[in-house]
Amino acid sequence: MKRPMLPAALAATALLLTACSGDGSSTQAGPAPASKAPTYGCLTQERAAKGSFALDAGTAGGSNLDAYHRDSDAGGARTAIVFSHQLGGSLCEWVPVLDDFTRAGYAVLAFTTEGDVTEGIKAAAGRLKDKGVTGIALIGASKGAAGSLVAAKLDNPLPVKAVVSLSSPEVYSQFNAALAVKAVKIPTYFAAEEMDAPFNADAKALYDASVAEDKQLKIYPGGNHGAPLLKDGALPDVLAYLARHAPAAG
Repeated sequence: MKRPMLPAALAATALLLTACSGDGSSTQAGPAPASKAPTYGCLTQERAAKGSFALDAGTAGGSNLDAYHRDSDAGGARTAIVFSHQLGGSLCEWVPVLDDFTRAGYAVLAFTTEGDVTEGIKAAAGRLKDKGVTGIALIGASKGAAGSLVAAKLDNPLPVKAVVSLSSPEVYSQFNAALAVKAVKIPTYFAAEEMDAPFNADAKALYDASVAEDKQLKIYPGGNHGAPLLKDGALPDVLAYLARHAPAAG
């Protein structure tokens, strides 16, 4: 038997009713909720929403890199700090100290890469240039420190004003820091902890070989490696060194 056709008004009402639940609330599909910004397991959702992004680094790791960027607390920073992590680490290594740098007037950018640190630094510098930054300082931990020392002698979208090397090896894979420091005249701060062998000796060797116009070496007590040096006492020294050679105001 042929089903009778409903008048247009009744058909519309029936369609509306089928799209409502028993309590009258609509179950029609609305716009998909905005995806949450990635926290990388270490950022608050609020912080991630303001600064997490995918860094297009070309050949670095073969794809976009997890990254986080934030301007200084006052805004309009002219100098930014680019942070590079150690082997097997991530940008999360730097989260405990990022606020210290933004309070000091710097913009910050940290990224995660399993590939070429120098390509990540170059991509970071390009993004920061687009944001109005005019110069960068590099802070690296272990592998990231070796990569930062090498990056300082390469062409970058922004001038590198200073390098801070935390627990760098003399040579790591494609990053020959021992060779780089013989060519880089950019102010360089070398640091390690006294019980972190062989990196304590590497820091001394790199310092001795460095031709930086102003170089400094500090061996701190303890046996930590890389980024934790900043919380072990290096942070005030690093900030003071950067204030002299890479001031936040440019």
